[in-house]
Amino acid sequence: MPYAEVNGTRLHIRQNGEGPVALFIHGFPLDSSMWIEQLEDLGSLRRCIAIDLRGFGRSAPVTGAPLTVEQHADDLAAVLDLVSAEQADIIGLSMGGYVAMAFADMYPHRMRSLALIDTRSGADSEEAKAGRDAMAERLLDDGRVAIAEAMESALLGPQATIAVRARLRSMVEACPYETIVGALGGMRDRPDRTAVLRSVSVPVAVIVGEQDAVTPPTEAEAMAVALPDAALTIVPGAGHVAPIEQPEAVNEALRVLLARSSGSVD
Repeated sequence: MPYAEVNGTRLHIRQNGEGPVALFIHGFPLDSSMWIEQLEDLGSLRRCIAIDLRGFGRSAPVTGAPLTVEQHADDLAAVLDLVSAEQADIIGLSMGGYVAMAFADMYPHRMRSLALIDTRSGADSEEAKAGRDAMAERLLDDGRVAIAEAMESALLGPQATIAVRARLRSMVEACPYETIVGALGGMRDRPDRTAVLRSVSVPVAVIVGEQDAVTPPTEAEAMAVALPDAALTIVPGAGHVAPIEQPEAVNEALRVLLARSSGSVD
């Protein structure tokens, strides 16, 4: 099933493995290919499904309306319905973490476990909101290549290999302009969900790159404190995209999480 028709749109999905479902949610402005190593390694434990969120990757195009994290969460729930899964392990990076927290807010009963990777629970500050608007304007003025160059410097740790740098650039430079603008608006307007974390009753992994300059370890530590049952992993040698910079370390942290949640497998 390479595509899923849900909520009036067509989503592209990658999957590997059998059994209980684990859903992987990519960051901005990336796509499901960022999770290739996780799907390959964790397919022995779960039916791993990585989704191209609406407008991203090979999913159907969007027309420029704000892409809210709540709409993405609704799409995830619809995918679970389509594959007849009552629950899933929900794993999100950066923007995908915002979507995962929206899912935790809207569909708490459908989570078996939760992984928040290189993300934050708080809303954007006024400065951050202005920065998102400025990025949208710069995109239209200077194009995706300029955005990709800036994001490579901001997202990756100094130890990132040339292969990792190329992989990130490929994803960013392939993302449609309308999607980038819509996603920036959706992230800008998302609410603070720190209070939601306090009510999460399933096992949680909080994972962050040691050199993440976008959502630094202090943010991850604060989330881990707010969560009732969280394990914090700081990944050496990684920046803001730990799953592609240091996949082995991230996979190990996820294996531990999946083992902790195995008692509630449906």
